[in-house]
Amino acid sequence: MRHRLMKDARQIWSSFRRLRSLWNCRSVSLSRQPAVSILIIALSVFLAKAAQISPVGTPQQPQVQEQSSDPRARIRSTVELVVVPVTVKDSKGNLVGDLRRDEFRVFEDGVEQQVSLFSTDAFPLSSVVLLDDDLKPKAAGQLQKSLIAIAGAFSESDEVALARFASFFTPVMEFTQDNDRLMAELKRLVSGDESFPDPESTAPHPTAGDQPIPGAPTTPQQPVADKSTKHLDDALHAAAEVLRGRDRERRKVIILVSDGVDARNNTYDYEQTLALLLSSDVSVYAIGTDAALLRRGASPLSRYARATGGDTYFVNNAPALSRAFAQVAEEARHQYTLAYVPAGTDRAQNYHSIEVRVRRPGLDVLSRDGYYLVRLP
Repeated sequence: MRHRLMKDARQIWSSFRRLRSLWNCRSVSLSRQPAVSILIIALSVFLAKAAQISPVGTPQQPQVQEQSSDPRARIRSTVELVVVPVTVKDSKGNLVGDLRRDEFRVFEDGVEQQVSLFSTDAFPLSSVVLLDDDLKPKAAGQLQKSLIAIAGAFSESDEVALARFASFFTPVMEFTQDNDRLMAELKRLVSGDESFPDPESTAPHPTAGDQPIPGAPTTPQQPVADKSTKHLDDALHAAAEVLRGRDRERRKVIILVSDGVDARNNTYDYEQTLALLLSSDVSVYAIGTDAALLRRGASPLSRYARATGGDTYFVNNAPALSRAFAQVAEEARHQYTLAYVPAGTDRAQNYHSIEVRVRRPGLDVLSRDGYYLVRLP
């Protein structure tokens, strides 16, 4: 039965890619159908065959179901398909896009898995651009000068929301695919004409991949003692809440611009926020400035990015920040997509670790640390 289901899954993947090609013929800008959409297609096809493929996080269905109206036993089977976006870079930080399926190895809880599905297709993004509203004057000025570059980082198939944070998470603009609207909102931010409502509190593990942007200093100034009331954990938690309900056919990302300073009295701590990010399939791409340059790998920015399969860039001037926006969007959109049916691991456990390796030497692999079998409430 398992081999039959995997054969059907491969057929579904092939059909999906043909459908994507037809869609691409209708539009110059590719609105990529991510691997998770396969699961939706799989449902309709497998239901017709009295078998069902469900995404991880969906409760298991009874394995055998008898119907008294039919003397033959009808078997309904559920297969968990774990989808893992993966970024691969060389030693210079350049994206590596020519790897084959057989060059990847995937481990769950230390047990090697068979890669069932593989794609190099690009994905449309659902992105929350989260801006630190409590930067020091120099860093704040650099961010102000580079804001307009955000609009150029996204394609017409992407959807973008804007938010700011300091002590509280403050939405600025809801999701839009209208680049003109995004540009107008960014111009208001640059000019200081944007008015915000009184902020309301939103009841609202890690490896290589940090890539410095040219221009970042190698010997930064000494750090200043942190007396901040900035709530970075809470802001990421709130952004994840915004993204978790978005279309599952998109890659969900948070593009965070911050100095990485985080107060100790957040409502949600690192572990709680990371759990929500992982259970919602959200990746964090952080652009670190100011104090973040001092800590780099030890910064909360790096911890969140590495654990969720995102990345971290460090900048110290406006041109580098502008380039970083484009690089982050390009990296998030173009990833390998691997999928496997878990085997040999304890399915009674809710959390499962993931490790992705490549056989080609000298490359850095970025993927999420793990996943939750049952989606967190």
